[in-house]
Amino acid sequence: MNAEKSGAPGRFNQASAADLWRHTLARVPTLFGRLVYLSSLHNQSSGLYEHGGLAQMYGHEQASETLRRSHARVFQDWLCLNLEQQKADLQEYLGELPGDPAAVLAGWRLLMPYRNLVPATAQEVERRLYLTDLETLLEVLRHEYGAASPDPES
Repeated sequence: MNAEKSGAPGRFNQASAADLWRHTLARVPTLFGRLVYLSSLHNQSSGLYEHGGLAQMYGHEQASETLRRSHARVFQDWLCLNLEQQKADLQEYLGELPGDPAAVLAGWRLLMPYRNLVPATAQEVERRLYLTDLETLLEVLRHEYGAASPDPES
């Protein structure tokens, strides 16, 4: 093991997190997009985060820890936005996706993939706040984009 990898854990965490933010997350323009990206790196079977580039540079354990912390940080950053800011961020995210935002929102209504974006470390109150805010915003956006269900029972 080289000296850099055997250095102080705090310094190592900072170096790998800075590298992740600088080279990857900084390129994702929205907080919601970052939340989606980071949650996609979480292996539901093992509970670990996986990123080949970070693992190659820093080892699997350190990469997973850095990604876990980054996921929690981005989630906290999202929760700190007010509803207006969350809506703007979500609209920007939807605008970057291929296809019609109304179709995406209709799919989210059925599949609820946004529920899988919450980090495992989130407290229950944070999880509830996130889901309440996001489901409120999705309902507003569905109406704005014309994706509201025509069936009042659904």
